[in-house]
Amino acid sequence: MTPRRIGSTDLEVFPLCLGGNVFGWTCTEADSFDVLDAYTAAGGNIIDTADAYASWVPGNTGGESETIIGKWMRSRGNRHRTIVATKVGLWAAHKGLAPATIRAAVDGSLKRLGTDYIDLYYAHTDDRETPLEDTLRAFDDAVRAGKVRHIAASNYTAPRLSEALAISKREGLASYAAVQPNYNLVHRGDYEGALRDACARTGLSCLPYFALASGFLTGKYRRGTVESARSEMVGKYQTPEGERVLDALERVAAAHGTTMSAVALAWLCADETIAAPIASARTPAQLGDLLPSVDVQLTPNDLALLTA
Repeated sequence: MTPRRIGSTDLEVFPLCLGGNVFGWTCTEADSFDVLDAYTAAGGNIIDTADAYASWVPGNTGGESETIIGKWMRSRGNRHRTIVATKVGLWAAHKGLAPATIRAAVDGSLKRLGTDYIDLYYAHTDDRETPLEDTLRAFDDAVRAGKVRHIAASNYTAPRLSEALAISKREGLASYAAVQPNYNLVHRGDYEGALRDACARTGLSCLPYFALASGFLTGKYRRGTVESARSEMVGKYQTPEGERVLDALERVAAAHGTTMSAVALAWLCADETIAAPIASARTPAQLGDLLPSVDVQLTPNDLALLTA
């Protein structure tokens, strides 16, 4: 396993980013600690969360995932070994990317995480109501204040990303170092093409979310009904084309003696623009299906089959 560098930053990451969206949702605090312990024991060092996680759960208000991660880091004394990525812009309490919103959101995330800096801070989504320069100046202020080390963009189109990078260069502001699109074997249009080309051209790294298509690429849904909070999200992939993808995953996984999940993640990692796909797990056993991805070496024939 070789660590990957995020863009031009000094962040060297394990090539599997642990998604924290399940913490405080389908994963209790105790179970979250177990998953986090198992991930770091395997060498993992980057955790992805957001202030909005898990505000959609009845009884939650938002920030639950950050709070759990903060408690875990304090209890383990490992903040200096952990790369924390969080986001601003989608939570109802701090919606959008206006400067005042970013200032308040940064401080809220720092408090919940129990830290004085965020390693990678994402614009969770593009905010077309706020001028890009205003957003970037607010991010730059956070970087200059030492509250944020690096910034990144989630759910941006290639033209908007290019515009943001140009503004940062022109104005001497902190610049996005990474992107986070929805990208996996069965959802490819958001990244392949102009956005990937922009990353390749500028040296930005991609950390795709929904790397396993909400669990569809694990293969568990083809065996019948699965009791999962994400079951309704995979219906759009349960098509003849989706089944062909699962067939290919199953074939390659069998050849390598590994899991379908590991192969799906390894396919992403074979792209030189991708630093680490993001995947979540509710239990250490689920995590165990993902971790082999960092060691799987797909052949050119494997990659061609899966891509086709």
